[in-house]
Amino acid sequence: MLEERQETPEQQHASGGGHAAGHPSPKEYVRIGVILAVLTAIEVAVAYTDISHAILIPTLFFLAIVKFALVVLWFMHLKFDDKRYARFFVIGLSGAAILYLVVLISFRAFS
Repeated sequence: MLEERQETPEQQHASGGGHAAGHPSPKEYVRIGVILAVLTAIEVAVAYTDISHAILIPTLFFLAIVKFALVVLWFMHLKFDDKRYARFFVIGLSGAAILYLVVLISFRAFS
């Protein structure tokens, strides 16, 4: 009778299987870090420009969501983990975004 052999986590990591498969290299982390730095510079530049709040707030909000997504997907390894974790983060992000927009609307930040 054939017996299925189970690999330890160390063996899976060494063979490239299991959880470690497809994870980014250090070069990719640096690339994402540079992208985050550029997005932060754009945020600072936008904040110091003389534009109306109706444009400023949604622009900064969009940039924050993009940065959040990059951090969650790459640095928290959500891109490489089970899709259920992604659903939890999307639900949390959606709830936070809705709450944030409700507060902004209630304080008339867009007028």
